[in-house]
Amino acid sequence: MDKKQKGKQSAAALTGVFFLIFLDQYTKILAVRHLKEQEPFVILKGVFELHYLENRGMAFGLMQNQRIFFVLATTVVFFLLVYFYLKTPAAKKYLPIRICTVFLTAGAGGNFIDRLLKGYVVDFFYFSLIDFPIFNVADIFVTMTFVVLLLLIFFYYKDDDFLVYIKRDKKRRKDL
Repeated sequence: MDKKQKGKQSAAALTGVFFLIFLDQYTKILAVRHLKEQEPFVILKGVFELHYLENRGMAFGLMQNQRIFFVLATTVVFFLLVYFYLKTPAAKKYLPIRICTVFLTAGAGGNFIDRLLKGYVVDFFYFSLIDFPIFNVADIFVTMTFVVLLLLIFFYYKDDDFLVYIKRDKKRRKDL
């Protein structure tokens, strides 16, 4: 694939990341505007509601008030995701993984913005039926992407498909 085509794909991925982060941030603005200091908005009684929460930790309330750790960890994750995206072949077969990378980056980015600017993440979706922890759109991006990645790894890709990374690195080292 030529550099122009790869540049177009990277631009599309970056646009996707920004759009998904915008979507996450917009829903959080709506949550702050309409849910903060209000009673939860019940959508299905006993099942699902919109419930404002300022989450200073991570999933399931773990690691509360560890802002510096989250900022540093997310920064490392960003660099790893960008590196992984750039190393993934542009072939059609690897498009699902490249799309997953976009959603993971956007999910991490949406919560990163909250932590950086506010010191907490705005959460607002709550499944009261199962008392599931309150979450947001960025969390959906990350969680669903992990599910899709697992399905891809177990049912779509074969072991040989992942050897392409090793072969590319060996070839690059020989060329140097």
